[in-house]
Amino acid sequence: MANSGLESLLEALRTSGVDTDNIGGGGTASSDASEGESASKSQGGKGSKRGGKGGGNTPHIDLSFLEDIHGPKRKGGWVALIIVAVLLIAGAYWWFHPALNIHSEDLWFLIGFICLIVAGLLLIKRQQYKLGGGKVEKSPKKAKKFTYLAAIPLAVIVIGLLGALFSNAIIPGNAEKYSHVLETDTLDFADDIQEVNYSEIPVIDRNSAILLGNREMGTIPEYVSQFEVSDLYSQINYKGEPVRVSPLNYADLFKWFTNRESGIPAYSLVNMTTQDSEIVRLGDSPIYYSQSEPLARNIDRYVQLKHPFYIFDEISFEIDENGHPWWICPVRTYTIGLFGGYTISRAVLVDATTGECQDLAVDEVPEWVDRVYPAELLIEQYNWYGTYNNGWLNSFLGQEGVVRTTPGADGSLGYNYIAKDDDVWVYTGVTSATADDSIIGFILMNQRTHESHFYSVAGATESSAQQSAEGQVQNLRYTATFPLLINVANQPTYFMALKDAAGLVKKFAMVDIQRYQNVATGDTVAETQTAYEALLATNGVLSASTEITDVEQMTGVIDTMAQAVIDSNSHFYVTLVGDDALYDFGLPGLLEIVRYKPGDSITFTYLTTETLNQVYSIIGEDGEEHRMQVETDSGEDNAEAAAIDAAA
Repeated sequence: MANSGLESLLEALRTSGVDTDNIGGGGTASSDASEGESASKSQGGKGSKRGGKGGGNTPHIDLSFLEDIHGPKRKGGWVALIIVAVLLIAGAYWWFHPALNIHSEDLWFLIGFICLIVAGLLLIKRQQYKLGGGKVEKSPKKAKKFTYLAAIPLAVIVIGLLGALFSNAIIPGNAEKYSHVLETDTLDFADDIQEVNYSEIPVIDRNSAILLGNREMGTIPEYVSQFEVSDLYSQINYKGEPVRVSPLNYADLFKWFTNRESGIPAYSLVNMTTQDSEIVRLGDSPIYYSQSEPLARNIDRYVQLKHPFYIFDEISFEIDENGHPWWICPVRTYTIGLFGGYTISRAVLVDATTGECQDLAVDEVPEWVDRVYPAELLIEQYNWYGTYNNGWLNSFLGQEGVVRTTPGADGSLGYNYIAKDDDVWVYTGVTSATADDSIIGFILMNQRTHESHFYSVAGATESSAQQSAEGQVQNLRYTATFPLLINVANQPTYFMALKDAAGLVKKFAMVDIQRYQNVATGDTVAETQTAYEALLATNGVLSASTEITDVEQMTGVIDTMAQAVIDSNSHFYVTLVGDDALYDFGLPGLLEIVRYKPGDSITFTYLTTETLNQVYSIIGEDGEEHRMQVETDSGEDNAEAAAIDAAA
């Protein structure tokens, strides 16, 4: 059997008299050496002596350098491990894209988690050197060194905790800062809130808009199998009318893969006043950047990687006045400590088609943009004012002047939107800290400009008004939407839609905020308003200065008269000769009716309602008009007293 190359080398070295015993030659070398020794003995002592002499002076070759042959490979392994780790970290950052900002709570949680792991490992190593044992020799010096090293990540954690502590309102001076994040002025309701224009108020809520939008999606079969309507449904003011818009989404991952080149072809638009809905096709400008994109064109990932140091708030979808789609990305700024008193300082506008970004300060945002400040943020900022306007200690001890926004029926935030001055304003009521069933006023907050106005109006909470409206149609089991506060005949009024079990709007209701037992309903908004104004007239709520334009005038001869007491109010019910209609004259506002009897001629104005005709005024023979009204001062005194009671 042929020898290997190493064995041949060793054989040649032995033949030359080189000592190869210390060279790891294995079993073959030992065998050869034994054979050489036997051969020497057979040749006699001379050979043996010569071999011995030669063995004493045999040069030794040091091959220990071969032991380092794996060193470079070990170094390369560490390099490869570092590269893999960097790639994993980069991939994780790309996928999760946290904001690289010292005020980012998410970033601090990640840093704190890593610091805890590092500190734990360093403290374990410190303990090993402190106690010794196993392969680790006891070394107080090294133990001290690892103690110092472990203190570094722990110090980072302490800095984060201190930043959170100094963001709290308990720190002296912070409560005042919180109360001034949102500056709110007080305005007069009748002067600032014009009488209702029904082309500017939404008559349906978000859930109803979603139903209408999804129903319209079914009319376009080529989209149904590939796309679905997003649940965003941002409310904006589009061409002077309140609408909700929402982009289409890819139906699933496979649908995205097959349609990603052509993009999302349309968005849903629902008019909140007319309840008209449509799927708007985008033609040559489809949506490529959306929340349903899983990779680079995902709008959250895209805008965060474009601006890695920004902390973005709730992103909304809007369209400009030309119907072109945009993403509005508000940028947070923290004003108190590391994590407190946040507000919006900038907005990044992203073209949903091209991905082009516009980084603008709040006062530079164009007027067609409506949602720079999210509704939840505005409500939270007002609650900071309501809680801390008289100091932190007063916020839970004494609670003088402490107020908060009214909750919804399910305990969540209660608010709605109204179009005013070509902007979208957030509406919510304001109640006392004890959260009773009355409000002391309400606020309107502009989502674009950060304006905030408070209106002092005492009355029932929105949830109480909802229950009152639902009681009016309890046989139908309709549910009321969260109401809006509007101006009807200079009276603060709750307006809401009544929906059936399927979520469709069937009726509308108006509720007197100060006397929430006064409820009027109708199948249309106009009919509801007429019934409500008639109700106000019947109950003597309208003042002498109130003008109602939708009244009709009637002249006839009284056929019958009957008197009845309803809800502690006296009423005269009158019919005219040749007219089957029933006319209601409410007292004491229309006390002039007691001067008339059957057979007398009478002229009056009235408002037609669903059940009967409410008389608004009696016109005497001299042309003098006797209107349904009460003393204005008394009404104001009652409102003021109610406001004082609610605040108390």
